Amino acid sequence: MSVPMALSGIRVADISNFLAAPMASMFLGDYGAEVVKVEHPSRGDEMRFWGESKKGVGLYYKVINRNKKSVTADLRTPIGVEIVKRLVRTADVVIENYRPGTLEKWGLGYDVLSEINSRLVMLRITGFGQTGPYSHKPGFGTLAEAFAGAAHITGFPDRPPLLPAFGLGDSTAGLAGAFLTMVALFERERHGGRGQVVEFAIYEPLLTLLGPQVVNYDQLGLVQERSGSRLPFTAPRNTYRTRDGKWVAIAGSAQSIFERICRALERPELIADPRFRDNRIRMENAAELDGELQSAIERFDLDALIRRFEQHEAAVAPVNNVAQIFADPHYAARQNITAVPDEELGGPLRMQNVVGNFSRTPGAIRRAGPRLGEHNREVLVEELGFSEAELKDAGLPL
Repeated sequence: MSVPMALSGIRVADISNFLAAPMASMFLGDYGAEVVKVEHPSRGDEMRFWGESKKGVGLYYKVINRNKKSVTADLRTPIGVEIVKRLVRTADVVIENYRPGTLEKWGLGYDVLSEINSRLVMLRITGFGQTGPYSHKPGFGTLAEAFAGAAHITGFPDRPPLLPAFGLGDSTAGLAGAFLTMVALFERERHGGRGQVVEFAIYEPLLTLLGPQVVNYDQLGLVQERSGSRLPFTAPRNTYRTRDGKWVAIAGSAQSIFERICRALERPELIADPRFRDNRIRMENAAELDGELQSAIERFDLDALIRRFEQHEAAVAPVNNVAQIFADPHYAARQNITAVPDEELGGPLRMQNVVGNFSRTPGAIRRAGPRLGEHNREVLVEELGFSEAELKDAGLPL
């Protein structure tokens, strides 16, 4: 008999859109939660139109909304409101990311939904949170990356701030959302069985992850500025070009690692150099150290350099592009990329695998993101009890 998945029996009504909140439900679905995604009948989740597509199908939607069922409902209509109300009767979690007050305006606030199901946990992710002077403003990941301070410290000193080339703010919010949802579910099971509201702003997890900026400013008045790939608290730390035009990342986070790097590069004299004697002195002379390391590294092709570092147990990693990731044997051994069948695209598609390996109840990708309204009949008619005529009158396809 197969072992149930870790979150088997947990039901999630996902009425959110775009990236941050749907990513939170993706992580829950990866470990067995049943996630029912509610999308607008005509356009669906805007994520369907983000980025690259194949055969008119949005590829990133397939990843972020894997392991989910799709039903359609316009939440501004009476039947859309009723669909959500029936869903939450048996749901453990409802996830939303509308502007503060929107659900209340539609008659779907937590006060209403918790009357239907007192065990319900509601996760609310917004740009600036449910409270505060900016709570009314529209917000999304790009704004969070700037507002939280990430962009200010990203880039080179003589160039403009850089925004990340992927949804960093949204992704960190998705991780935080999944974690906080599980905290609320744990509390519910241990302390009385009532649900509660969990809300946070997209910028808040990112602010926490940005390192010692807050305490350094509080205690020392320091404002971290852009420094390229260097860090203000350890050296060396940078990217370096190899002889064959590839790049590697190196960090000497401990004195022993720095010494191994020097020996791997046949530059043992750098260990005793007074400019580089310990980490604090190296930070003061980071530019000079980078120059020494670059001149040593550019004598080797990438593969030869990696082998030398492995022999000396020194820390290094190639700066991979996605093609290199696909070809790397370690990614293959760890099964970090997996193939998922998908009828809509006419065959399997590969995507990032579930994060985390459980010895007894592993996660799994059971299906890619669904067609719009693919599960209307299964969920709305067979489970929630709507008639075909009701759905047809509301323009909801079966």
